[in-house]
Formats: sequence, structure tokens, C-alpha cells
Amino acid sequence: MAGTPASWPTDFLVRMRTWLGDEAQAFFAALARRDVGLRLNPARGSLESLKARLPWETQPVPWCPEGVWLPPQVQEEAQVGAHLYHTLGVYYVQDPSAMAAAVLLDPRPGEWVLDLAAAPGGKTTHMAARMRGEGVLVANEVVRRRAAVLALNIERMGVTNALLLNETPERLAERWGGLFDAVLVDAPCSGEGTFSRDSQAIRDWSVDTVLGNARRQKQILEQAALLVRRGGRMLYGTCTFAPEENEAVIAAFLAGHPDFEIADLPQVPGLQPGRPEWVGAPDDVRRAGRFWPHTGPGHGHFYALLRRKGEPGNNLPERWTGNTVPGRIFNLYYKSVGEAIAGTPPEQGLMLTKTDDLYVTPMDPKLWEGLHVLRPGWWVASLRHNKVWPDHALALALRPEEARFVVDLAPDDPRLTTYLRGGFWPDDGAGEYVLVAVEGFPLGWAKRGEGRLRSRYPLHLRG
Repeated sequence: MAGTPASWPTDFLVRMRTWLGDEAQAFFAALARRDVGLRLNPARGSLESLKARLPWETQPVPWCPEGVWLPPQVQEEAQVGAHLYHTLGVYYVQDPSAMAAAVLLDPRPGEWVLDLAAAPGGKTTHMAARMRGEGVLVANEVVRRRAAVLALNIERMGVTNALLLNETPERLAERWGGLFDAVLVDAPCSGEGTFSRDSQAIRDWSVDTVLGNARRQKQILEQAALLVRRGGRMLYGTCTFAPEENEAVIAAFLAGHPDFEIADLPQVPGLQPGRPEWVGAPDDVRRAGRFWPHTGPGHGHFYALLRRKGEPGNNLPERWTGNTVPGRIFNLYYKSVGEAIAGTPPEQGLMLTKTDDLYVTPMDPKLWEGLHVLRPGWWVASLRHNKVWPDHALALALRPEEARFVVDLAPDDPRLTTYLRGGFWPDDGAGEYVLVAVEGFPLGWAKRGEGRLRSRYPLHLRG
């Protein structure tokens, strides 16, 4: 079983016993535990109201106001990934230790922020929530198949200010040197913190694998550093305990980059200092931090906050507010989306792609021209057969009061199953585009006509 220390590599057990001493047994027992964390989505309501609506007993994550975790006696019965609240974007299932990334990097509204290795999207969507839809958020994933999951999670959580890219760090550094206020490097690692649930990580683990990961992490940091503007910050994180991939990587980076310094991490509960003595690193690497599974909820993470010295220049780009949609198509868009939402359809940042989809992009298209962009922003509508249709991502970013026409269903309403399967039911109400919601949370669009309300729930999401 993945969760039992008996199945873990002997060299891993020996290393951790050597370093942790009397703490080792408590560490192994905690690492085998299956902690389940839920990060609540403030776009769906106040944190207090969302916590009150959860059907399970929960405990707060000490370092993350948006986070809760399920006690062991609750975890076995709670099907958090299959619950309707997950579909509705009420929460994101995330390890409590991983929730610390956005807290420590502290992305702010209006900043330019890059998540360099973003899939599956937990840290990206957390940063988006903290930015409150303001500024520019770039979510990059080098592995194309993982980017598809990232896109679904960005959409499900109602994110409106993110570009989704499938690029290498090298290409981004070549094009976007010194562009970002904050860069998150959630580095690929040996994944020791996932041993309780990932049998592949156990099979792949070896000391040679650890050292190979460290070499790759150093290369990634080289490129990531080029993307940070003067005065900006970069958070390096892993879900492994191996000091070769953590303190040693940071020490090597600092030795080769005198324009960077390691900064003190924000003081949050549960965060313990780095352990430079394990790899003979300089003492200032103690400013890095570790979350341990035996001292709090979650399976552990390592973080180091790096700051580029100097002051930012006065030529920093702003969020793009242009509009490149041709007049005829814009008129169709304005009419259709205007019939669906209660306010004015988004105009600033509106663009039409080669596939006839309309996005609100926060970044001037000239800046990402030639890069492999999967989604240039918030997908608000599509042009099909000379008609513009509001997109699913538009629906998921709305509150019900922001739609002109709404059908709000109860979870046990049989029409909900019909909707999720793409069906229809009799309805002769007003309005062509109708937002379908459940308990006040947006679920998607339906189209009214000929005395019916027909589901427009996307094909790839239907049960």
C-alpha cells in the first residue's frame, strides 16, 4: 500500500531517521496519514458562509484563512471530489501544506504574477482569489496533457484574469525578462510528501532520482530568475523533504546570483526553519521554511522566498484595456451577452481568436504573440454560425444576481440531473439565455425556446 512505511524505500527511511532522530517515528506515522484539505473559493461567498454550508466536520488550516481540513474520522466517508460543491467551484481539494504557497508569495491585486509550473491549478486559483481578479496572472504548464486539467480548474473556480500557456521556462524567459512582480516556482521533485497516496512516486524514488531532480530544479530557477523584475520576488517550493532538492538548490542559486537575496518568510503558524546543516549550506538558508506532517495538517512542503535586489523601473506595463473585435462581431457579442447578463458586457481587453472565440485578455496580445497560448484570458463567448453564444466560463464567473434570468435548483431537484446530462424540461418563462444555479452557485447556461429550457452544459463535463 502507498500509505504504509513498510512499502517505502529503505534509503528514504534511513535518511529521515538520521536527520530527524527521535522525531522520525512521528514523522513516518503522520506521512502515512491521508489528510484531506479544502480551500474555499471567496468568489462563491464569504468564508464564514461557505464553511457553514459544508456537510462535513472540518478544522481550520492554521496558516491559510481560506483553508479547512477534514479530521481522520470524517475523511473515509467524505467524497469531496464527487460532491456537487466541488463541481460548483465552492472549494478546491488541496493539501494544507500546499495552501501556504499563495500565503507566503502574497500576490496582490494589480500585480503581474507568473505560476511557472501551474498544473493542476491549486496554487494558480489560490493566487487568483487573492488578486481578486485584478492584475495579470499567467498560468504556465510545460506538459500539454496536464494543461487541460489546469484549464478546467481555472474555469471551475471562476478565474477571470489568467492566461494559460503551454511553454518552456526558457522561451518565457527569452520573451518576458523582468516582467513579473511575483513568480511561483512549484518545482518538479521526488514527491516524498505524496508517499501516502502516490505509489508511482514510491517506485520512482532513489537517491539518484533526488540528485537528478536537484539538477533540473537549478536549471528551472536559472530561467525563472530572469522573469522577476527588480524589487520583485520569487517563491521556490517542493513537496519533498530531501535537502538536496531544497536547501542545497537555494544555496547554489544564491551563490550564482548576487542580485538575489533570501528573504524572511512571513511568520505563519506551523512553519519551521530550513535545515542547511543537513547539506552544509550557508546559515542564511535557515530563512527558508518547512511544513512537516507531524507538526500540523498536510503532508509537508519546503518554501524559500527570494527577492531580486533593486527598485522597479518606471516603464512597467499595465493591464491591457484595448478591444480588437471587428464591429459586426462586436455588435453580435454585445447583443447576445447583453441579453444574458444584467450589466454591461465586458469590453476592455476583448479580443477575437482565430478559432472565433472571444476572450477578455489582461495582457496586450503583442506581448504573447508567437507563444503557445492555450487560453489568452477569460473565455466569455464564441462565434458560431453567425451567432454569438455566451461561454461556460462566463457563467462560472458570475453571481446569480449578475445574470438577467436565473433558474436556481435545489440539489435534489430532478431537473439538475437532466441539466448535467445535457437534456431539457418544459419551461415557457422569459429570456433566451438562462443561468442555471444550485443553491445560489453558478453551474452553467441553458437556452430557452419553444416552451423548453435546454441545457448548454459542456459535452466534456456531462455525466
